[in-house]
Amino acid sequence: MKISEVKSALNQLDNIAFQLPNGDLVPTHFHVTEVGKITKHFIDCGGTVRTENVANFQLWNADDYNHRLHPEKLVHIIELSEKVLELEDLEVEVEYQAETIGKFGLDFDGKNFLLTNKQTDCLAKEKCGIPEHKPKVRLSVLKASEESCVPGSGCC
Repeated sequence: MKISEVKSALNQLDNIAFQLPNGDLVPTHFHVTEVGKITKHFIDCGGTVRTENVANFQLWNADDYNHRLHPEKLVHIIELSEKVLELEDLEVEVEYQAETIGKFGLDFDGKNFLLTNKQTDCLAKEKCGIPEHKPKVRLSVLKASEESCVPGSGCC
């Protein structure tokens, strides 16, 4: 989800809720303690130098139950961050600490912001000899060969 999409969703809401991948909600007394730009400059396993930029929201639970974050306040924080940090319309990554700090993608279901699981990946599969996609084979069309094990063949 991009920053512009987050702001658009916030403008439709009366309350903000973030839902974890397991379905639990982040406690309603959370704070957004940071909005930032994270630049990752790295070299992949194939030797290609890469740069990735994301907007980062850090959620934090405080023992402050009297100050809930309202949508218009978060829009203001985002807009200030865009101005001061010169943020482009980047994809948003969310940091949230349950047991340890987790990094999540972000989606929206019309009511809640959904923290989505992120996956690692090899960015140089072609140089590592890893096929881009596993070929899909229908088992129903596989023909039994002389070397295959079929019932009654004595191979098992």
